[in-house]
Amino acid sequence: MIEEMSVSSIRTALVGAVLLGALSQARAQTGPGPGYAGIPDGAFSVIAEVRAKPGKEDALRAATLPLVPLVRGDPKNLVYFLQEDRFSSGHFIFYEVFASEADFEAHNAQPYVRAWFAQLPDLALGGVQAMKMKVLRGAAP
Repeated sequence: MIEEMSVSSIRTALVGAVLLGALSQARAQTGPGPGYAGIPDGAFSVIAEVRAKPGKEDALRAATLPLVPLVRGDPKNLVYFLQEDRFSSGHFIFYEVFASEADFEAHNAQPYVRAWFAQLPDLALGGVQAMKMKVLRGAAP
């Protein structure tokens, strides 16, 4: 039978088998991934954005990328993502989670964070725009 099947048919059958396996595995998961367990209800989160001045996109990126391992290495930091808009170079979004606002403020007092903020007047339009939020965990499944 395999001799009679086209390459396209075989490819379609293989993709279908892989998708069925992935769906079965996804259904078997009984809750959120293990990383969520360390985030308390009401944790302090921040969604912030900064936009580079025209022509300063690469400089802002170079100044910002070193923050990733530093912030993630902070024992009080629970989650940290740095993202850049795929369609607007130099537009960065930060997502950070700390157990409390005091932990976040202690993070902002770190010398590497203060040094980064000191560079922003030359690199960014209007500084950092931030939304300070709280994590709502919801009911357990």
